[in-house]
Amino acid sequence: MFDAPFDVFAVMLAIAAFLIALKASNQATDLRRRLSSLEAALHAQRQIQPPPLMPMQEQAPLATTAEPPPLVPEAEPAPPPIETSTDNVVPPPVPAAEPGFEERLGTRWVVWIGGLALALGGFFMVRYSIEAGLIGPGVRVFLGGVFALALLGAGEWTRRKESISTIQALPIANIPAILTAAGTAVAFATIYAAYALYGFLVPATAFVLLGLVALGTLAAALLHGPALAGLGVVGAFVTPVLVSSGRPDYWALYVYLAVVTAASFGLARIRLWRWLAVTTIVFAVLWIFPGLDIGDLQVAPHAFHVIAGFVLAALLVVCGFMFGPTIEDGQIEPVSSNALGAYVFGAMLIVLSSAHTDLSLIAFTLLVAATLVMAWRAPAATGALGAAAVTVFIVFAEWAVRANPDMLVLPGGPIPGIGPAATDSAVTLHLLMAAIFAAGFGIAGFLAQGRSNSAIIPVVWSATAVATPVAILVALYARITHLDRSIPFAILAVLLAAAFGAATEALTRRETRPGVAISTALFATGTLGALALALTFALEKGWLTIALALMSLGTAWISMQRPIPVLRRLAAIFAAIVTARIAYDPRIVGDAIGTTPIFNWLLWGYGLPALSFWTASIFLRRRGDDAPLRVVESAAILFTALLAFMEIRHLATDGRMTSPPSLLECALQVCVMLAIAIGLERLRLRSRSIVHNVGAVVLTAIAGLISVFGLFILENPLLWRIDVGGAVFNLLLLGYALPAVLMLLLSYAVVGERGKAYANTIASGALLFALAFVTLEIRRFYHGPILSSGETTGAEQYTYSIGWLAFGVVLLGIGILVNSERARLASAVVIALTILKAFVIDMSTLTGIYRALSFMCLGIVLVAIGWLYQRILFRRQVPPPAPQTSA
Repeated sequence: MFDAPFDVFAVMLAIAAFLIALKASNQATDLRRRLSSLEAALHAQRQIQPPPLMPMQEQAPLATTAEPPPLVPEAEPAPPPIETSTDNVVPPPVPAAEPGFEERLGTRWVVWIGGLALALGGFFMVRYSIEAGLIGPGVRVFLGGVFALALLGAGEWTRRKESISTIQALPIANIPAILTAAGTAVAFATIYAAYALYGFLVPATAFVLLGLVALGTLAAALLHGPALAGLGVVGAFVTPVLVSSGRPDYWALYVYLAVVTAASFGLARIRLWRWLAVTTIVFAVLWIFPGLDIGDLQVAPHAFHVIAGFVLAALLVVCGFMFGPTIEDGQIEPVSSNALGAYVFGAMLIVLSSAHTDLSLIAFTLLVAATLVMAWRAPAATGALGAAAVTVFIVFAEWAVRANPDMLVLPGGPIPGIGPAATDSAVTLHLLMAAIFAAGFGIAGFLAQGRSNSAIIPVVWSATAVATPVAILVALYARITHLDRSIPFAILAVLLAAAFGAATEALTRRETRPGVAISTALFATGTLGALALALTFALEKGWLTIALALMSLGTAWISMQRPIPVLRRLAAIFAAIVTARIAYDPRIVGDAIGTTPIFNWLLWGYGLPALSFWTASIFLRRRGDDAPLRVVESAAILFTALLAFMEIRHLATDGRMTSPPSLLECALQVCVMLAIAIGLERLRLRSRSIVHNVGAVVLTAIAGLISVFGLFILENPLLWRIDVGGAVFNLLLLGYALPAVLMLLLSYAVVGERGKAYANTIASGALLFALAFVTLEIRRFYHGPILSSGETTGAEQYTYSIGWLAFGVVLLGIGILVNSERARLASAVVIALTILKAFVIDMSTLTGIYRALSFMCLGIVLVAIGWLYQRILFRRQVPPPAPQTSA
């Protein structure tokens, strides 16, 4: 059927089959050796056991009338006597030594390679005779049959003569199995060539003959072991590649493969060879691919191939069903599940390659429905439900993308000539399939609860019952509405949520069974997920963000009423989804934010989610501190901070969110971050939450970074031409005085709760901002609203010294009044800076009266400070004079 390009592929498959069969033969040989050792040991133990004695009163007298012992048949000579020790203990027989490399090479591998060479020689001889035209078609078929019979006869003759051989290596080599395997492979090829290549046989005759060969292979493998099964069955799958023609006939191919599959499955069932069933399934699925890349795909024979393979697997491979092997109740058997899932996967490939033709869709629907039935009747095949659910979603998702090729390209638009063709197929049939699949998975998944004593089986049923309808609904929404708003789809999502909710309530009222708790949680998850989809279908993207945040709140509230662990995780998942949504578009509604300060879309888009997450965290905390609670708390802090950040940016840029930052924005950002950090520091004392703890530190660090790089470098009015505003109420008050106060409050909030260095660092920042405010306000008095222009006069320099000195005195007074050592130390720092300025700057720049006044005022203040420290802070008591004594 398929010409030369497949020769290399065929040889590779043959070699793979050889290796598989070699491994199976080795295992069988080892089992035979162990069985012989056990039989010998058992026979030896029977030889040394004395006959049972009769009781004294029942013993027969010694007489000549005793019956003689039975005669031993000549065909079964007695085993040689076994020497026993004095205590009648027979040592166990010494096991035979493992064959070495040379023995394996000479007795096994050479024979195996010879059998493989025989089979390949027969195949290639047939191919050569076809290509060279040496003999006619009839003679070719006749010679192929003679060669096959010769090999089969040689195999049977050597098997029967094994018992008279005195060479111990021949049984190990398994020569009869090799010859018989080569003969069956050639017989398959001969009959197939007579039917498909030359037309000597009608389909019915070919089917009967192939069936007879398959049955003969099955019977021979029962006698010869896995060697024949490995080479014969795999060789049969390779036959269509080696004996090919230029006119593919898929019906002939798949009828042939169906017979081979039936024979190999039957053999695997009788001998319980799992590896043979898996090998058959792999080759059967691989044979689907050759016809998928053809433009005019023949759907009917491909559909027959997957349906026939599915039926055979169900009858012979699936444990606990019809003729399949037995298995303990409640177990999911991998081969049973993977066998059904593989053929459903093949049906999916046919649907995708045929552009969703009606016949392929019908075949796919039948196999998915049959998978549900099989999983219901045979719990061992429950694992196939997952494969069926995944393939259903892939089929509908690919159908949606075909009608929306822009989903696969970048936002810039599709490139001409690139992308899938937007071909349409039967919408009605797809909708009917969607209804069948959603109802089938959903209803069966609910009814399957409580039918098994295993926990995993009801969980698999419930997972597919929830995931499949939701996935189908999403794919239909994308296909039909092109991801636009749709009230009908929102109604469908609400109905689906109601169905999941009813299932959840019904399961909560049932008796405790294995897996019911997890299944209940999955149906509850489906309820909330369907509600989220309803909001997605009905709302714009801004309202969707709010709705998902409210879903997190609702999930947290439900978790209090129904303490299902998965609900807490689901609340965290909704919070993570909303967070990812704003990462994609921080403006939430794009350019439609509005220009009104504060009361715009940012307030609803960030404020309502922040409120929802804070409330949800309160609900979740009532049942413990765990990972879902921390996720929700993190989302609450994040949205609160982002609300403040985005609103400040909107206010400072007049709604133009992409404008560069300004002094006003940096000042407001620092103040708000510090205020939130103070609130979190107070909150963490009550909650002891690690999220509140880390959040406070992070926001403090962010405020510090904005302070350093924003207020002191990028937006510093001393460095850049910035209008600071009025004389008193200006940006300096907002950007330097207010942050100093907030940092001072924050430093007191962390005293005794965090490290001393952390609190002192924040207090130092407060002192720095306060001193900067005093300096900039003096600059504003002399230079007006633009601080970066103009010369610095002597009067201005003198005012700086007086201002700093006054600020230090005020700090000292506060420290004395409230007995604050920190304030007094801050005063000392400011006065030290003033002294440094006087001796470094004032002495060199001031002249005349200003220089004299600067040092005079400094001296007076320093003397006054010394007096205060001596008289008030560290006053020493003068001891009373000693009493005078009279002479």
